[in-house]
Amino acid sequence: MQPLVITMGDPTGIGPELILRTLATNPVPSRPLLVAGDPQVLVQAAERLHFAPQLIAGTNDRIILKFAQTELELQPLSQLDPNQLICGQPDTRCGQAMIDYIEWAITECLTGRAAAMVTCPINKAAINAAGCHFPGHTELLAERCQTDQVTMMLAGRRLKVALVTTHLPLSSVSGQLTTAKILETIRITAQGLRTQFKLPNPRIAVLSLNPHAGEQGLFGDEEKRLIQPAIDQAQTQGISASGPHSADTLFYFATRGDYDAVVCMYHDQGLIPLKLLHFDDAVNITLGLPIVRTSVDHGTAYDLVGTDRANTASLHAAIQMADQMAHHTQKVKSSHD
Repeated sequence: MQPLVITMGDPTGIGPELILRTLATNPVPSRPLLVAGDPQVLVQAAERLHFAPQLIAGTNDRIILKFAQTELELQPLSQLDPNQLICGQPDTRCGQAMIDYIEWAITECLTGRAAAMVTCPINKAAINAAGCHFPGHTELLAERCQTDQVTMMLAGRRLKVALVTTHLPLSSVSGQLTTAKILETIRITAQGLRTQFKLPNPRIAVLSLNPHAGEQGLFGDEEKRLIQPAIDQAQTQGISASGPHSADTLFYFATRGDYDAVVCMYHDQGLIPLKLLHFDDAVNITLGLPIVRTSVDHGTAYDLVGTDRANTASLHAAIQMADQMAHHTQKVKSSHD
């Protein structure tokens, strides 16, 4: 069975400790786990957690880390000196290491040697300083997978939201919305729910941009001019999409199970209700890729490194969701072969 690859993320961030605490304290899937990272950084993190770590040789140039009655297989991709690293101060070497972990995991997934990848948080400034000029994981994944269009989804047990626009000033959102972009987000969301979440006919609610869905143009015309045409075209493609729904009431119906996902026009429109319900255990998913990728829904948490207070819920949920998504994806592929 192909493993799930977990990338270690920022060597000076919470990633190393988070991986160790998650696997030591939570049930893991039956599928093998493989960490792409740095053995000595993980050893030092295990020592901070009083896990009495031990490294032993594995097969295929891999290493086994034993800690807290747990064995973890590692793919060593950097050889950093932990004594020269300062928590919360990544340098160019750390930036290159983060890139190497991600790119190796992508290759493993694209070749079928891994079932999915789960990413721990990175420092975007450090990877850019190392020559990787991408805003973050999503853009790097899209480029390496040669995918033109991807969609960011944040998911929990009760709510899944997909974003048409992501990190933009609120004043820029309306100008960035197009019918084509909204339709593409609906299409990618529907396809991802079918192939990776085992939902043959997903019900997708599409939100309005303006209060009260524009109130027949009184509060704005984006609903009539941009959003409704995208919904109409999605419906002609066989997608069960509805809207534009007013955001102030829709989430009540979504969380009670009337919809499988909500397509949101901008970042906070979707993430405020998502994090209200799933602050600790939300999972970041990149839809539209030819591979399965999940991630924790938080940053490097430099202030928590060494405190043994990092919450493992998001990484645990990301691992479990990646395992389920990989299983569903493989079943869909097998049915088409």
